[in-house]
Amino acid sequence: MEVYKTISELRTGIVIKEDVYCKTKYPILRKDTVLMLEHIEVLQAFGVQRVKVEERVAQKDIPDSEKSPSMNAADILENIPVSMYQLRKEYNEVVRNYKKEFSNWRAGQRPDVPKIRGFIIPLIEKFIKQKQMLTMLNDFSNPEEYIYHHSVAVGILAAAICNQMGYEKGDALQLGLAGALADCGMAKIAPSILEKTAFLTKEEYNEVKKHTLFSVKMIQDTPLLRQDMKVAILKHHERLDGSGYPRGEKMDTISVFSQILAVADVFHAMTSERLYRVKHSPYKVIEMIKEEEFGKFDIKVVEALHRLVGNLSIGTRVKLTDGEVGEIMFIHRDTPLRPMVKKEVDGSLIDLATHRSIAISKIVD
Repeated sequence: MEVYKTISELRTGIVIKEDVYCKTKYPILRKDTVLMLEHIEVLQAFGVQRVKVEERVAQKDIPDSEKSPSMNAADILENIPVSMYQLRKEYNEVVRNYKKEFSNWRAGQRPDVPKIRGFIIPLIEKFIKQKQMLTMLNDFSNPEEYIYHHSVAVGILAAAICNQMGYEKGDALQLGLAGALADCGMAKIAPSILEKTAFLTKEEYNEVKKHTLFSVKMIQDTPLLRQDMKVAILKHHERLDGSGYPRGEKMDTISVFSQILAVADVFHAMTSERLYRVKHSPYKVIEMIKEEEFGKFDIKVVEALHRLVGNLSIGTRVKLTDGEVGEIMFIHRDTPLRPMVKKEVDGSLIDLATHRSIAISKIVD
């Protein structure tokens, strides 16, 4: 008899009776697999809740030709994605560590760059391996502790974009560390300004704009960051059209690493809920960076971000910003973030290319 069992009810010898998927293109376990301890560990690592099995336990004398290939649990677990629950747990721990360091900076201490590198780099490496988790970063954040979430997320996003653009892993990890430290100078800005729940006055904003100078001053002596990364921190609020700060520089004077930090910074800021404004969906933000902010950012960097977090395909289930859920039926070549969607509620089609007030909110599993 075939039944569904929770993972805690499984034991060795039970036979899986349907392919098991978990945000994967191919099954993590195939139908008719005879469970071993290693298989159960894999299911737990993926966060699978239950599976369909055959009630009887498989006989011990299975012919060698039909046995599952031998597996090494350590090797399997090393190469499969960790569950979103586990990754979020590790992310939150890094944010807590960053918050402690930020308190030290407010008290006058210099950043302990080796310590920060020690907890941020392992997390960055996990996100680079599991790019699909990058779209979760805005959900991980909370408005009360935005400053700490933002620094960690910018490090992760900057490294992922750098990696996506084909740079060496060493460059990506250096830029990830730079991204995490880019706003350390915020510790020198009055808490009353940083924690304000309304829009800043011109004078307050001018104070905040000093943070890039403070950041560079705080990390200038560390040997763990290359000079070009320190310059990237200084210039991560500069814009190609000269509208940025602190110097209003333009075009060729702004390195690609500065631009990657800039795009990571803006993307996370606009997709996260703040004390004084609501968040936008990742798909809407990429569109806004491309259209409304055109000329400010390196288009190659924006396209790399698009490939990382904005790629959509026909057949994907999505939730729209009006709360409706539907399936992507057609993707326009010129506006790929605004496809045609078939609504589940009534089967009607909505073309987001013409209905500009509605956008994709997120992909639905």
